[in-house]
Amino acid sequence: MTAQSFRALTVVVVCLIHLSSWSLSAQKPVPADSLGQSDSALPADYIIGAEDVLGIVFWRDQEMTGDVTVRPDGMITLPLVGDLRAAGLTPPALRDIIQKAAGKYLADLNVNVVVRQINSRKVFITGEVRTPGAYPLTGPRTVMQLIALAGGLTEYADAKSITIARLEKGQARSLKFNYRDVARGKNLNQNIELRPGDTVVVP
Repeated sequence: MTAQSFRALTVVVVCLIHLSSWSLSAQKPVPADSLGQSDSALPADYIIGAEDVLGIVFWRDQEMTGDVTVRPDGMITLPLVGDLRAAGLTPPALRDIIQKAAGKYLADLNVNVVVRQINSRKVFITGEVRTPGAYPLTGPRTVMQLIALAGGLTEYADAKSITIARLEKGQARSLKFNYRDVARGKNLNQNIELRPGDTVVVP
């Protein structure tokens, strides 16, 4: 074997070793806790709702692992386990239910529920804004911030008579908001933090 052939063979062997190492690392399971959004990043009062996207992670079981969307009826469907109610639960509570249900078929389970997308928590703005509609509430958001997200007020808006419609303990409430005052730095306590389901009405 010539020196040139030997060098070429050496390069091929080194490349094969690197490819083998990469393949093994790609197949190595990733700990469930390292996937997706951690509990600390979720709103403190977060409860799973319809349209939320959840990652169900089974440690060392890729066939069971996958993302699911909570259906309008509040249910999710998992391989082997079938339908389970998810809406109205916290991620840890749902994890315990999945662990118990899947434990009938699988041994040595380690399940984690990761919130991929929060679509159930929404606030609404209607009336004289540039882009009325529903907006996701994935974190703290004030009335002023929602108006900004909606493109601001139109020229026809009654900026002094904005209201926030809120359902609280089954009772409808109407909260006043004077855009001009808040924009001038006055009566800032009106610029409340919105809650899921709130509707800002701009006449």
